[in-house]
Amino acid sequence: MLKRLISRPTELFRSRRLVANLAKNDFKTKYAGSYLGIIWAFIQPVITILVYWFVFSVGFRADTGSLGIPFVLYLVAGIVPWFFFQDALNGGTNALLEYNYLVKKVVFQISVLPVVKILSAFIVHVFFVFFTIVLFTAYGYFPDIYYIQILYYSGCVFVLVLGLCYATCAIVVFFRDLTQIINIVLQVGVWLTPIMWIAEDQLAAHPAVMTILKLNPMYYVVTGYRDTFIFKNWFFERPGWTLYFWVFAGMCFLFGSWIFGRLRVHFADVL
Repeated sequence: MLKRLISRPTELFRSRRLVANLAKNDFKTKYAGSYLGIIWAFIQPVITILVYWFVFSVGFRADTGSLGIPFVLYLVAGIVPWFFFQDALNGGTNALLEYNYLVKKVVFQISVLPVVKILSAFIVHVFFVFFTIVLFTAYGYFPDIYYIQILYYSGCVFVLVLGLCYATCAIVVFFRDLTQIINIVLQVGVWLTPIMWIAEDQLAAHPAVMTILKLNPMYYVVTGYRDTFIFKNWFFERPGWTLYFWVFAGMCFLFGSWIFGRLRVHFADVL
């Protein structure tokens, strides 16, 4: 098991140029043939943000209470990493199905395929990080040294979702319903993370529920983005939570690599 944990990153590093080229090509071809092309990759998330902002800020008149910041800033800081996680998990899960012609090639290193889809999603994520920075600047919140943490928390999402995708992309080859299950989990997860509501205020009287919510590793990441843009806290100021996240992410990577390794010999036969 430990050998597999070490060998997988080595495989990816050796194939880094191939991964980069495939990710760039994947991003370009995803919307090939449409008039707006890659612009569609950004339109849907922006519209989603606008809809959530309108519903909660205008419809329900949600506010951030004692935080004293516009609700739209609180929303965007949390939903941007979620978009990355969501797109990467969906894309990584279906990587082997989409690139089945490469899976059937004996000499091709198929372990890079989930990484290709995650990097493709990361390209969109970079755009939304800049979008968030511009939005915060427009509201008078200017960039500072804390923004360096964006690299750290983006890396957190990358490692977490890679471990998950190694498991899901292997299982979905034999159990196609997993795609629908993941979609349902993501629909529920966006509310349990939480992103559209302030758990610390609304669940202050229920510490046990808060503890359960914090077991969700994406809660750590979303809070980290808000620490970066809003609260100005460093990740090492939460040592226990940080340790929990990396133990969880490491276990996901171990489990995902093990599942992938056990099932990969059957991929070509099933696909």
